[in-house]
Amino acid sequence: MSFSSGQGELRAFGQRAFISVPAKGGQDRAGLFQRAVDAALEEGRRAGQSNPVVVGAIPFDLAEPSCLYVPESYEWRARPPLQSVPADAGMPTLLDQKSIPSEAEFKKAVEHAIVNFRMCDVRKAVLSVIRELRFDGAVDVDRLLQSLRAQNRDGYQFRVPLPDGAQLVGVSPELLLRKTGDTVVSNPLAGSARRQLDPAADRTVADALLISPKDLYEHKLVIDDVERVLKPYCTELDVPAGPSLMSTAALWHLSTRIEGRLTDPGMTALQLACLLHPTPAVCGYPTERAHKLIRFVEPFERGLFTGMVGWCDGEGNGEWVVTIRCGIVQDDKVRLFAGAGIVEASQPEAEWAETQTKLRTMLNACGVAA
Repeated sequence: MSFSSGQGELRAFGQRAFISVPAKGGQDRAGLFQRAVDAALEEGRRAGQSNPVVVGAIPFDLAEPSCLYVPESYEWRARPPLQSVPADAGMPTLLDQKSIPSEAEFKKAVEHAIVNFRMCDVRKAVLSVIRELRFDGAVDVDRLLQSLRAQNRDGYQFRVPLPDGAQLVGVSPELLLRKTGDTVVSNPLAGSARRQLDPAADRTVADALLISPKDLYEHKLVIDDVERVLKPYCTELDVPAGPSLMSTAALWHLSTRIEGRLTDPGMTALQLACLLHPTPAVCGYPTERAHKLIRFVEPFERGLFTGMVGWCDGEGNGEWVVTIRCGIVQDDKVRLFAGAGIVEASQPEAEWAETQTKLRTMLNACGVAA
């Protein structure tokens, strides 16, 4: 397993303990999930690790099994230098691909969600698509990760082995939560626009995003909810009055960096991440009702997509990011995921286009034209 953040990379080897207990209620230190985490970390200590770590992924639905490990060993190292990698380097030939749902079905789902907004108190729901790719040979995950890094050198890159032999890989732009001592940081993203090749047109798109009523509304739903969740646990919480812009190679995002100081520094990064997840950025608002709408409308189970991936050490420090810009690789098959936040002002055509733009990062890494 590997996880890159900033200039550092966490590399974990082997498996001393595996945690499949669902993370529902994971903020409760006395709950079943946290007891399982504590027991696994204790196994690491008994094996001689002075500060063991738990690493891995937690699904979108906290009631589903977790995929967390306490490794046999781990190391922090400098992030490897950026390499120039052709988009299709080391990739086998694509045989076929399909979208679930289809374009027409996704647009109908968007329309269905908008109708529901007018009849209930759900204000936002995130709807997603899967792109399934099949190649004529096994996909080289190392090459795939190199290509992802070349596209987004500043993103949170991850690779997590799954129990069935598949691997979760991706490069997320979105920090769910980082805890260092008594300090916490969350950097939600909501509201996006496709980048343009022409610098002047690209700047125009970015400026328009900053004043877009639809995107600002969607973003505020997320920020208000993150503030609501974190505030009771903090003596200080700094929430900027408005969003700034964050960019990747494919998209501009509305971004707000929220920083706080914990009342109880003993709360772990994993506890706090379980409190926040899923945010309205990947689920909707209000969370529980939006989740029900998603389950009704989406024709598949998300699994780890729009969950969280990262690490937490025995001292409670850690970092968890939202599992987006990602895919699951298994031999000659790759399953990619992307979503779009739907509000009442959404247009089905635009939301479909947004999901296709968000797929570009992983498609490019696979050597497949968007």
